[in-house]
Amino acid sequence: MGRKSVTSGVQAKGKNRIQFDFEYEGVRYRPTVERTPSAGNLRRAQKQLEDIRERIRMGAFKFAEEFPDFRDLPKIAAPSTRQTCNEVFDEFIEHCESRLSMGDMAFVTVDGYRKILNAVWRPAIGPLPFDDVRYSQLRRTVDGKRYQTKKRYNNVVSALRCAFEFGYRDHPERHNPASSLKCLKIKKKDRPPVDPFTIHEAETLIAAIHRDWGEAQGNYDEFRFFTGLRPSEEIALEVADCDLKRATVSINKARVVARDKDRTKTGEDRIVELCPRALEVLNRQLVLRERLEKAGTVRHRNLFFKDNGAPIRYLNDPYDRWRWTLDHTLRARYRDPYNARHSCVSWNLMIGKNLLWAAKQHGHSVQTMLTMYAAWTEGATDADIEAIRRAMRERPAELNQLNQEMRGPLESPKAGTGLALASRRNSVSKRMRWEMYGGKGGTRTLDPGIMSAVL
Repeated sequence: MGRKSVTSGVQAKGKNRIQFDFEYEGVRYRPTVERTPSAGNLRRAQKQLEDIRERIRMGAFKFAEEFPDFRDLPKIAAPSTRQTCNEVFDEFIEHCESRLSMGDMAFVTVDGYRKILNAVWRPAIGPLPFDDVRYSQLRRTVDGKRYQTKKRYNNVVSALRCAFEFGYRDHPERHNPASSLKCLKIKKKDRPPVDPFTIHEAETLIAAIHRDWGEAQGNYDEFRFFTGLRPSEEIALEVADCDLKRATVSINKARVVARDKDRTKTGEDRIVELCPRALEVLNRQLVLRERLEKAGTVRHRNLFFKDNGAPIRYLNDPYDRWRWTLDHTLRARYRDPYNARHSCVSWNLMIGKNLLWAAKQHGHSVQTMLTMYAAWTEGATDADIEAIRRAMRERPAELNQLNQEMRGPLESPKAGTGLALASRRNSVSKRMRWEMYGGKGGTRTLDPGIMSAVL
């Protein structure tokens, strides 16, 4: 019996040459190299052939570099110019950044594409030839991940579809496999629930935030309860956007991931009318800002800022404080800060504001107002409606007294700054002790009766 070959694709060619046998770009080749065909050399040649085949599969093989003495080298097509997926991704991101520089794309969109391609798609298909990738490979990749939400799954699919659509513009005659990837249908139950605060719950929370964190943070949260601004809109507000005479603020920009955008989420500017309560908060914030500006801690145009005077670039800081107050001070059921906006919209509908006015005021469509908020107007008692109207007219006297006690004399900028910073230090110290001795603990729903204890 003959010995079984362990060098498939490699064989001796005469006494001093070894022949390779492989397929490249649809053509079979048998180049040779000058090398004694000993058993060891044949095994090494077999490993070399395996590496050649892998580089062909990855689109990185160059015939002329591997076999420069091949006699039919001039007949072989020019080195492959087929792009890898990584190269297409690079060009796609470069194109997106160009659009970003011209204001045609948002930074958060480009950054999201980059992160998803780097984290999910480059490790899976990056080195592969772009036009060899099949739908089944893409489906296995996206289905092999675990996602917290349908939205995250859709983001992963959307980033790849956009990149592949960009790449296949050079190949309009070919089918784009990414076009067959489908996003998941997001139903009403998949969206974060609208969970507004009652006016009593809101007043309790506002008072607790003022007490825990001081005037800068307290004004920030109180203002959005009575204006319904989106968080990205509120932190981008500048003093020049405020019109005290007309009692309005102009919403024409946003700040997302520390980047300022010259447009809102919907792309439409709007003028927000301030109720007396919101106007009062605005006046107090301007007084605080002027005091800290004189003290040299505020050196920017933003209306709202941290208690050290720095502008709010990210939402993490106010969000952490919101959670701390709900979890620790009030031990209440947690609700996302965005529910301050939901609360304001619901209150306006409950007191009978015109639907078109409310939609324009808050940057919603009328359909959104009807589907998301109309249900909250049902069951509202006369007492509830009167409490909302009263809260929109003026602050509770107890809350004014609390702020005055914490703030000190208005003519003393240093005193005001010191108190705000001291409030934060005390709260951080309490937070550290709280985390050391048991964490969040129990929760309970806010009750109107808590207000007297907090105030």
